[in-house]
Amino acid sequence: MAQTQATKAIPLTAIDLYCRQEADTASLAKQLAASFGHFLTKQSGAHLNISLEGDLGAGKTTFARYLIQALGHDGKVKSPTYTLCEPYPLQLNEQAITVHHFDLYRMRDPLEWQEAGFAEHFDVPGICLIEWPEKAEGSLPVFDIQIQLTAGTDENERSIKLNAFSQSGASVLQELQPR
Repeated sequence: MAQTQATKAIPLTAIDLYCRQEADTASLAKQLAASFGHFLTKQSGAHLNISLEGDLGAGKTTFARYLIQALGHDGKVKSPTYTLCEPYPLQLNEQAITVHHFDLYRMRDPLEWQEAGFAEHFDVPGICLIEWPEKAEGSLPVFDIQIQLTAGTDENERSIKLNAFSQSGASVLQELQPR
């Protein structure tokens, strides 16, 4: 797997977890969504850039689906494999945010990212959640949090590593740490 700009830096906070069942993965996404929600509603206009990394079939889209639903989206969460981006406008404590879910797997050239005009999504309150960020070859903004998923021997098992590469990301992940 190619390295993104985040994997080259030393994380400010790192958490390694093992999810034995899909319910564990859903629970982690729910906890992370609560932490994202606290961060985003404390600071008006706040934004987080999150990378979802792992091999094909590691569970990136499934994790994104659980996360977006835990943030309050009631409808279906579609995979953006063919559209590259699916926006989800949400309300968090009466504050409007948008989760932009990107899947760059089908991108052939980093210029596609730039030509599509997606950079403007990184300036709006909310979250940019990006699967396959290495396909954009360094043309993405710096990530606040990197989520690395590795499939286990059973299809529902996952190793999940959460790395924070900014103070914003570190404050989000600190809420997940056992107290």
